[in-house]
Amino acid sequence: MQKNHSFNQKSTPFITTCPPLLPQQSAIPLLHLLPPPITSQPLSQFCPVSPGELPKIMTGMKTSTCVLDPIPSHLIKDSLPAISTLITEIINSSLTSGSVPRSLKLAAVTPILKKPGLNPDIMSNFRPISNLPFLSKILERIVATQLKTHLCSNELFEPFQSGFRSQHSTETALLKVTNDILLSADSGHLTILILLDLTAAFDTINHTILLSRLESSLSITGTALSWLKSYLTDRQQFIHINNCTSSTAPLSQGIPQGSVLGPLLFILYLLPIGNIIRHHGLHFHCYADDVQLYISTKSITPATHSTLSNCLTDIKSWMHSNFLKLNCDKSDLIIIGPKSLTKTTDSFHLTIDSSTLSPSPHSRNLGVIFDNNLSFEHHINQITRTAFFHLKNIARLRPSLSFSAAETLIDAFITSRIDYCNSILYGTPSKTLNKLQYIQNSAARMLTHTRTRDHITPVLQNLHCLPVPQRIHFKILLLTHKALHNQAPSYLIDLLHRHNPSRSLRSSEANLLTPPPRTTEPSL
Repeated sequence: MQKNHSFNQKSTPFITTCPPLLPQQSAIPLLHLLPPPITSQPLSQFCPVSPGELPKIMTGMKTSTCVLDPIPSHLIKDSLPAISTLITEIINSSLTSGSVPRSLKLAAVTPILKKPGLNPDIMSNFRPISNLPFLSKILERIVATQLKTHLCSNELFEPFQSGFRSQHSTETALLKVTNDILLSADSGHLTILILLDLTAAFDTINHTILLSRLESSLSITGTALSWLKSYLTDRQQFIHINNCTSSTAPLSQGIPQGSVLGPLLFILYLLPIGNIIRHHGLHFHCYADDVQLYISTKSITPATHSTLSNCLTDIKSWMHSNFLKLNCDKSDLIIIGPKSLTKTTDSFHLTIDSSTLSPSPHSRNLGVIFDNNLSFEHHINQITRTAFFHLKNIARLRPSLSFSAAETLIDAFITSRIDYCNSILYGTPSKTLNKLQYIQNSAARMLTHTRTRDHITPVLQNLHCLPVPQRIHFKILLLTHKALHNQAPSYLIDLLHRHNPSRSLRSSEANLLTPPPRTTEPSL
């Protein structure tokens, strides 16, 4: 039997303790919060590439062709041995001169609904995806690689930003936040979690502020800074839908969604948010423009309310001065902890602009539904409903599908949902996980035409499918292995502590880990 990590029973922290909260701070001018970091190795120029490096650079790049491409992208890859020298000369000329050709700064924008089922008559429901020439993507990929190397070697990334970064994901972000909440509950505290969302954040980036931040805070100077300035300025775009195109319009602000370099520049633009939140003594975690800030407290006092209000005020003020806007309609607040504490928090609320944030019984956080006792029942119920909807549709098509085609559909629509961020379900009781197991069993029966009265275990073994509880354990072990070998985010690596016995034992060389210390069991 697995232990329930909801707060009606013992909480089960994943790894180790949270860092202590800082003393409460009052709001101060934001300019004094953000001293530029000192780096010993400024990035003054981008290094040229050789023709032999192009195949490695292009590995993994999609061969989708933009309407701006003169020839199909797959043909460029196939013809690379013959044209690699020409492509290299174009790229190196751009890197050494600090200038991006105008033809590579033109984008064909395809509006795509943010979520299925949204009203297509409302323009804000669309996300403008920029389709760029294939050569532009190669050039951006080279610059992005060198820029990441500079940021990593000088430790300039925000440690708690998991968006658009290698070895980071929504799962690693949620695992860290969930671990902190469980440890807080283990100490008999509750956690106030605020989920902030930005409105059209990519489209409102100010180029002058971004370039200033790159130079003053990230030590990007010289030709490298000139190249980035050229990349951002004089951009053009047009709308392309169903072989119809609009007239060309200038892009005076924002960064293109769908580009290689755009997401990296975006998280660098948001760097000061971390220092603002730290100043108020709050924990936080970001995934692109989704910001989670949270505080652990024994009870909600006026001081706690003041700390959160001052932090939100400073964040709002910083966003206003940086041409960003909080999406209050998508921002949410949830209080997580033992029932004896959360039942007294119904009157708690926070105000952002003219909107009031009141505690919600459950809230969607990076695709996972959090509830106020962290049982994940709402999340699993949602997975169950959605998965069975897709399973019924696949079942209608199954007589016309080959085994491999049906297996692909099940992996895409069923298994992917069962496995998404499943590491945070560790400790969930078997009664709750049985719902996910029933989905997996039903999909396996449908795929293999197995009768209901036949035992499912041999079927899963033949399909090489781990049952749901073992899939969760495997994910935890996989993330732990990556953390031990420095292939995981630093915030997960820091949670692991190797076992170092005080005297020589046979277990000294067993590569064991020290379990997190337990304090008091949360009151029921």
